[in-house]
Amino acid sequence: MPMTDNPLLQESSLDLHYPPFDKIKDEHYAPAFEQGMAEQLKEIEPIASNTEPPTFENTIVALEKTGDLLGRVGRIFSNLAGANTNPALQKIETDMAPKLSAHQDAISLNGPLFKRVETIYNQRDQLNLDDESKWLVERYYKDFVRAGAKLSDDDKTKLKAMNAELAELETKFAQNVLKEKNAESIVLDKPDELKGFSENEIKAASLAAKEEKKEGKYVLPLQNTTQQPALTSLRHRDLRERIMKTALDRNSHGGEFDNRGVVLRMVKLRAERAVLLGYPNHAAYQLDDQTAHNIETVNKLLAELAPPAVANARKEAADMQKIIDKEKGDFQLASWDWALYSDQVRQARYAFDESQVKPYFEINHVLLDGVFYAATQEYGITFKERHDLPVYQPDVRTFEVYDKDGKPLAIFLADYYARPSKRGGAWMNEYVNQSALLGDKPVVANHLNIPKPEAGQPTLLTFDEVTTMFHEFGHALHGMFSNVKYPRFSGTSVPRDFVEYPSQVNEMWASWPQVLQHYAKHYKTGKPMPKELLDKVLAAEKFTQGFKTTEYLAATLLDQAWHQISPSEVPNDVVAFEAEALKKAGVDLPTVPPRYRTTYFSHAFAGGYSAGYYSYIWAEELDADSVEWIKEHGGLKRENGDHFRDTLLSRGGSKDAMQLFHDFTGRDPWIEPLLKRRGLDGAVPDAKAKDETAPPKS
Repeated sequence: MPMTDNPLLQESSLDLHYPPFDKIKDEHYAPAFEQGMAEQLKEIEPIASNTEPPTFENTIVALEKTGDLLGRVGRIFSNLAGANTNPALQKIETDMAPKLSAHQDAISLNGPLFKRVETIYNQRDQLNLDDESKWLVERYYKDFVRAGAKLSDDDKTKLKAMNAELAELETKFAQNVLKEKNAESIVLDKPDELKGFSENEIKAASLAAKEEKKEGKYVLPLQNTTQQPALTSLRHRDLRERIMKTALDRNSHGGEFDNRGVVLRMVKLRAERAVLLGYPNHAAYQLDDQTAHNIETVNKLLAELAPPAVANARKEAADMQKIIDKEKGDFQLASWDWALYSDQVRQARYAFDESQVKPYFEINHVLLDGVFYAATQEYGITFKERHDLPVYQPDVRTFEVYDKDGKPLAIFLADYYARPSKRGGAWMNEYVNQSALLGDKPVVANHLNIPKPEAGQPTLLTFDEVTTMFHEFGHALHGMFSNVKYPRFSGTSVPRDFVEYPSQVNEMWASWPQVLQHYAKHYKTGKPMPKELLDKVLAAEKFTQGFKTTEYLAATLLDQAWHQISPSEVPNDVVAFEAEALKKAGVDLPTVPPRYRTTYFSHAFAGGYSAGYYSYIWAEELDADSVEWIKEHGGLKRENGDHFRDTLLSRGGSKDAMQLFHDFTGRDPWIEPLLKRRGLDGAVPDAKAKDETAPPKS
């Protein structure tokens, strides 16, 4: 295909190299990938074979400048494969996964290239490098070693085969999860089966049926988590049970989308690869490059949090059982009852329910008057919507972001609605990474999965969805504020157990009174949320933290259980292993199933969080502590925002992660604010214990 026919082969002429979505076709990706890989290998060859002595400039900086085409193609493709996929993209994804793995191995396992990197690494203290450049040398060396650069030729051959197969398996797992989610939608014949739904929710179910070409019926699409939103409202218990059992059974009941075999093979390969690289298991390999550093530290944190979380969940269950008994329900609380009856407890305890709150959380108000407003107050940045840039799907919105001096900072894409072509969950990605070396400014996107209402109806959010919007924008800020020289360190290129920390800090503004009052306005009248209702929302924030913490910890403990085993310990039965792992950890509550079961746990088996799902609670320790620091220093004000930006958000991965935390707060983290937030006070009785459970300084 001639270069002029493929827009991916040339850098975009749009502002900040924003992708020309209107010109990109599915058939452009494969040849662009092939050319991108070929070009990078051509760029690598003279670096590896250079006969001149290795220097920082002719080796490390030269490496940083390679792969421009492949990086551009890969970012656009992977983002659209997650946000707006189709069978053609899925086939390309399947075909390219092993090729891209082999390509990366060709670089990481290049002996002469590593020798040059190693030489510079050994000389780094004598090279008069600035701090970011020295850190780059250290990171390159560690990246090569972790990728197998020191292995024998025979072991490198084994490693390449493992990596290629794992790439295929991870792609297959992710595609199976999406296909099963779409195939297992709950289909209903009559509207009276949806008793408890609002009129708008019934219309949305009808619209979902039309999109699935099931006219006259009602469809409840599944979300990727175990819990499903409909369970909060539906009154027919048998329907709730059907939804929950369908959710729990995904990808584990036979058929073409069954992931049990995929999981077992993946776990074995990961364990074997870890041993080949000198580690006892995959978790040890993964954690060695995180701020937690080792299995013992993670296990200790989870073991301390699980008992109080489970105890709180049992208390919450007892409160719900009282309501069931009072209503003469004649049944014991089950997992499919939790959402409905916890909402009733909330109504009784706080005298409000979600339906009273949602009219004040219209999506446009939340975004413009909440998320953007808080960012303007805290950091001085401003936003202007653009309608001249192409988008890959009509619901996507684009915004120019201006810095505090009024100059362009970034472009932000907002993609908030659920659709069958979109993977579940919420995430941030970057189309263009900031880099002073390459002169690039960031183009970043946020994705949520909010059900789209019928045409003409407002999009009203739950408070959880509001919080998620603030959370993902925290990731976006991390990308947009990046101010580093080297692409390797851009934006969110930090350890996995640190990346969630800045985004979780940004959640604080969702319930900050000044911000909440600014965006929580009734979509019909424009009147702000009454103070008494606002106070109830804030008071209810700790509600069902026992459940929320337990379902999260159950998934986290599963992730660790699968990845802390050696190759010889890989089981034959996924379901039995999962049940035993939950029982052993003391989180096997029938009423509180894991947030993700193994066979649809994309974080652990497709999304880059293998042995790393603990990152959310680990990062929340840093987040809760930082929120206390911000409150102590006056809350929502520019001085705090500028300090957070200058010491942490702008630095990306250009410095040791825990040092960045220390630069911001001026001290080591404590766990007490997290325990208080989660209603788990008492798990750590004294200051000495706090120090022991804090993430170690690196």
